[in-house]
Amino acid sequence: MVDRPRDPLLSAFGGAVRSLRLARGLSQESLAEAARLHVTYISSLERGRRNVSLVNIDRLARALGVDLPGLMAPVEAHRQGEASESRQT
Repeated sequence: MVDRPRDPLLSAFGGAVRSLRLARGLSQESLAEAARLHVTYISSLERGRRNVSLVNIDRLARALGVDLPGLMAPVEAHRQGEASESRQT
């Protein structure tokens, strides 16, 4: 299987999910169960390999005990950093 390149936005979202999951002491399995998603989906999402639907974003936020802005804040910070970098070059 060929590994496709990661989209920076998907990687940022996956990193945000992973950070919140670890901060709450959850395994991928327990997060998957709470969010009603498959564990392999959580794994690939955290690696930036999934383009996540809005329904699944909501499921993840609820399972992680955060609101949608709280889940998306690290992703927005990443976007702002990218925009700042592109203006400097």
